[in-house]
Amino acid sequence: MSSTTEKQTLNEARIRQAMLMLEKIVNDSSIPRNIRRAAINSLNMLRDSSLTPGVRAANAVSILDEVTQDPNMPMHARTAIWNVIAVLSTVKD
Repeated sequence: MSSTTEKQTLNEARIRQAMLMLEKIVNDSSIPRNIRRAAINSLNMLRDSSLTPGVRAANAVSILDEVTQDPNMPMHARTAIWNVIAVLSTVKD
């Protein structure tokens, strides 16, 4: 298997992992609505197959990074979002 194919497979696996983590955030009713909305927007960005994996990940990180500044965010939600950002920041084209 070529290194390009391995890289693509690894990137897609990381994106799937981040999507699972975001779905948990979306389904957690203890998280404020605006933060869940940002998670939904990030999920939609990650599902956009017209973009490369790196661009999809960068766009999702941008959306999530904005919402981490919210002072009303519960600490467990902030930690979960930071974990998603950490996974997505390893996705490179």
